[in-house]
Amino acid sequence: MGKYLMHLRFFRLIVCLALILGVAPIVAPQFVSQPAYAANVSRVVIRGNQRVEDETILSYMQLGVGDNIDDELVDESIKSLFQTGLFRDVGIVRQGTSLIVTVSENPLINVVNIEGNKDIDDETLLKEVEARERIIFTKARVASDTRRLLGVYQKQGFYNVTITPKMIRLPENRINLVFEVNEGGKTHINQINFSGNDNFSDGDLKDVIVTKEYSQIFFFKRNTTFDADRLAYDKELLRRYYLKNGFADVQIVSADPRVADDGDGFIIDFVVEEGPRYDVADVAINIGDSNLQPDALRAKVKTGVGDTYDASKVDKSVENLTLEASKQGFVFAKVDPRVDRNPDGKTVNIVYDISEGPRTYVERIDIAGNTRTLDHVIRRELRLFEGDAYNRALVERARRRLTAMDFFTKVDFREEEGSAPDKIVLVVEVEEKNTGELTFSIGYSTVETVVGAVGVSERNLFGRGWQAKLNTSLSFKKQQVDFSFTEPYFMGMPISAGIDLFANNIDNEDASSFTSQQIGGALRTGFRLDEFSSLSFKYLIAFRDVKGIDVDTASPAVIAEEGNSLKSAIGSAYTYDDLDNPLKPTSGLRAQLETEVAGLGGDAQYGLVEARAWWFMSFLDEKVTLKLEANAGHIEPFSNDGLPLQDRFFKGADSFRGFAQSGIGPKQIGNDGEFDSIGAENYAIGTVEMIFPLWGIPEEWGLEGAVFSDFGTVFGTDEESVAAGGVNCAGDGVFAGDCTVFDSTNIRAAVGAGLIWQSPFGPLRIEAAYPVLKEDFDETEKFRFSIGTRF
Repeated sequence: MGKYLMHLRFFRLIVCLALILGVAPIVAPQFVSQPAYAANVSRVVIRGNQRVEDETILSYMQLGVGDNIDDELVDESIKSLFQTGLFRDVGIVRQGTSLIVTVSENPLINVVNIEGNKDIDDETLLKEVEARERIIFTKARVASDTRRLLGVYQKQGFYNVTITPKMIRLPENRINLVFEVNEGGKTHINQINFSGNDNFSDGDLKDVIVTKEYSQIFFFKRNTTFDADRLAYDKELLRRYYLKNGFADVQIVSADPRVADDGDGFIIDFVVEEGPRYDVADVAINIGDSNLQPDALRAKVKTGVGDTYDASKVDKSVENLTLEASKQGFVFAKVDPRVDRNPDGKTVNIVYDISEGPRTYVERIDIAGNTRTLDHVIRRELRLFEGDAYNRALVERARRRLTAMDFFTKVDFREEEGSAPDKIVLVVEVEEKNTGELTFSIGYSTVETVVGAVGVSERNLFGRGWQAKLNTSLSFKKQQVDFSFTEPYFMGMPISAGIDLFANNIDNEDASSFTSQQIGGALRTGFRLDEFSSLSFKYLIAFRDVKGIDVDTASPAVIAEEGNSLKSAIGSAYTYDDLDNPLKPTSGLRAQLETEVAGLGGDAQYGLVEARAWWFMSFLDEKVTLKLEANAGHIEPFSNDGLPLQDRFFKGADSFRGFAQSGIGPKQIGNDGEFDSIGAENYAIGTVEMIFPLWGIPEEWGLEGAVFSDFGTVFGTDEESVAAGGVNCAGDGVFAGDCTVFDSTNIRAAVGAGLIWQSPFGPLRIEAAYPVLKEDFDETEKFRFSIGTRF
């Protein structure tokens, strides 16, 4: 019986399993096809939001009222709400057919502060922070800001810096965000090593790179901290240096930083593979079928047979040949240099292939980098317009004009592809510089002792190219104020217009026994004649007074000039200028011819002509600059009254180093037995000066030396006018009856040396000069220095 019951149960189990397996395929799809929440959403309830509106939250959800409740859509809704950055927590649960959305909002930033920073100011750091007042706080944004702040510090060598963001909670779910900074001090470079440099010493290569070793003695040295970008630039500088010195196969294998063994500072290891040094065996120019003039082209080639190979001279030759070909009408010239190496003989053959490149036209001109200077101020100097044929000669001239403006530290022209193969986009990329200048100068002379001057100027006022200048000169002997304003493109035309105002009070008691006062102004205009020359005109009017004369001590020539006078004059000036760089020229000529005629009303009647010229050339890869300067002038009276004292030439000091202001030229003895400078009608002064680096002194110190010689003569006076004005030379004075003028055409000369330092406060120049040729009645000045700074 028991076995029967057991078999019966087993049979029932088999039947049930068979029924289940048979029915399952039929009913299963009905259940599988239904979602986990079979019902539709009847309503959505939002909880926890304070600032964010319900409608905003609903707009980010992937399902709403009437939609089927689906787990995937719920998950997508949660992700979408998180991605808004508005919430730090989001939850969605079902209550029957309702969805309950619970959010926890991120706080609103009330204020962002930086604390603990000393070496980098708040303004610099806050520029890198994306978190701002009245935006939503998110951990991701703050973490990103922290990384950027660390990058700013590491750029300046602070590798031990730590930055901790902190929140100060406020009512209404607001916070103050504070980045706490522990700068930890700069991490300097303690040592720079080179390996593989068989032809150059470590010291030679250290002078090439920008990165420098830190020294506690020379603490003011720059670039002594580790910077990865600077290190990459150093590798390129080393490569260029080797290429410039004949090593055409050089490779800078690596530049690896490592932490010093004591953990304090970095050590930089450079690895170099120099290769052989090559000499130039042959140089050729291939002009193909063009009608170019070979002789003019050969004069532009900088590489010469027998020279050590210099890649920079090859590049310069390509540039010169391209410009020369453009000048000869080959506007689309293309110059390809071929450098064939002979490693066994250690020589190279250089061939410059000149061919007509693709005809290209300027589709568009873009200006970049001008944060202050207005676009039209730059464009008006280009003389190249959209639609013109692309001409490298015009581009080079535009580069020169933009550089001459002295608004930019860098001017680059870059070509980009246009909308068609024969079109280019010309990008003018500039890097602006400080165009305001505050200048201080101090001088010492045997006559005036200490003299000081202060000048303020702005070459690019309001970014419009306007030029304004205010100079003051203050000393025990001289007080002077000058103001000038120039609009280089008056009413949009290539004509300059300007105004000058001036006032001065000069105590010449020691040099000439009188005090001079002057107040007046001038109107100016001018225009360019061509690429290198210009012409300008002016009208000047001035009210003048010569006073403070003591007849018991002054000379007859000075006594005769006492009283008021009016000067009304017109003038013109022609200028030629092809200097390569107006700020620090190394080649080229600048010459100027000025004329002035007084007598359009007023008391002064004369004609004046002055000529000046400066010529520069460089040696030793433009490290040494030779300057030749020449100045000459003549003034001719138009009346029997002679020349007014204030219009004569008084030379010395800056115009003739080694001699004091008014220290050279005609003089007359006063009744006190002292010489009075009475001014000259003629002068001719020349200068030879050489500026050179101080070998052994790192370039980053900004020190240069100068040697010079000033030479010339200052002479001529109308002796009949000396006693004009009813002055009686006879009397009871010490030199009664003596109106003798001490005048000489003899050459005077001085030699000297100076030190120029590009200091943190601006260029400082110290000069000492010694007169080697002089007259007994000349006054000397042996020492002078000046300093200026930019703002």
